[in-house]
Amino acid sequence: MKSIVVEQPHQIAVIERPLLEPAAGQVRVRVRYAGICGSDLHIYHGQNPFAVYPRVIGHEFVGRIDAVGSGVEASRIGELVAVDPVVSCGHCYPCSVGRPNVCNHLEVYGVHRDGGFSEAVCVPAGNAYVIPESIAETCAAIIEPYAVAANVLNRTGVFQNDVALVYGAGPIGLTVVEVLKGVYGVRTIVTDRLDERLALATACGADEVVNTAREPITEALQHLGVERGPTLIIDAVCHPAILEEAVRLAAPAGRIGLLGFSSEPSAIPQQELTKKELSLHASRLNCAMFPRVIEWVTKGLVRPEKIITHRIDFRDVAQAFEIVQKDPRNSCKVLLDFAPGN
Repeated sequence: MKSIVVEQPHQIAVIERPLLEPAAGQVRVRVRYAGICGSDLHIYHGQNPFAVYPRVIGHEFVGRIDAVGSGVEASRIGELVAVDPVVSCGHCYPCSVGRPNVCNHLEVYGVHRDGGFSEAVCVPAGNAYVIPESIAETCAAIIEPYAVAANVLNRTGVFQNDVALVYGAGPIGLTVVEVLKGVYGVRTIVTDRLDERLALATACGADEVVNTAREPITEALQHLGVERGPTLIIDAVCHPAILEEAVRLAAPAGRIGLLGFSSEPSAIPQQELTKKELSLHASRLNCAMFPRVIEWVTKGLVRPEKIITHRIDFRDVAQAFEIVQKDPRNSCKVLLDFAPGN
C-alpha cells in the first residue's frame, strides 16, 4: 500500500509500505478521503513537539472496513466509517472523569501513531464510527474538525441569548460558526483579515463579519450594538495578543474558548478576568463527539460541503500542501483522494 510519510521536517514522500493486518480489537480501513489540517503542516515543518519521525500523518479520514481482527464481528466489513483519532488508556485520572481526550497516555493517529494519509490504516474498532449512506464520503472525511468545534462549545456551553464572536474564518473557525448557527441558532460575529474567508463565514451562517485589517474589532462591536461585549468568544486563531483582547472584550459572566496555542505567552489581564468573573475554557481534540456530529450532519444542521474547496489525488500531496499554505483566499478544506486507480 502507498502512504504519505513525513520522513523528517520539510521532507515528505509517497512510499510503498506493507499492507497492515488488524490486531485483536482492530479494523482495517481502506481510506477514501482524508482532510488536510493545519496540524499536519505543523508536523511537516517540525513544529509539533509530540511527533516522532518518520510519521504517516493525517487524522481526518473516512473509508470502508475491509478486514477485522479477532474479537470484532465480521459483519463490520464493508461499513463506511469515519475514524476518531483519539486513543486513550481508560484508566488514568482524566479518563476516569470523562476526559479521555487529555488522557495521561494519549495517542493520536497522525501524530503519535501512523495516521490516515495512507491507502489503509488499522484502528481500534470503537474508534470507527459508521456513517449513514446518505452522507457523502467527502463530508464524512471531515467529521473530525466538526467534532473539535462540538467539543469547545460543549466546554463553554451555549445559551439562547448569547452573542458569539469567533476569531478566525479558517476551517476550524468555520466549523464553529456552522455549529453555533445550525445547531444553537445564536447570533454570531466572525473576524478575519481576508474578505474571501469572511464570505465563506457568511455562507456558513455568520450574522455579521468584520475585516480587522480595515476596522478594529472594538469599533466594529460598537457599530453592531454589542456595547457590553460578546458573551461567548471562540479563539480559532490563537495569536498571543488575541486572548488578552478577548478578556478585555468579553461581557461580564462571559465565556472564552481556546482552540489552540502559540509558542509565545499571552498577557492575560487578571483584573478583567476577576471583575467580570469570566470563564476560560481550553479545548483539545474531541471527547467522544463523533456520534453527535454524525447526527447533526444527517439532520442537515451542519453541512461540511460548504467548506470543502479542493479534492486532490493523494500522490500530489506536495501540491495540496502548497495550496493550503499559499492560497488561503481560494482554499479552505482540501481533501486528499485515495480512490483506487487514481
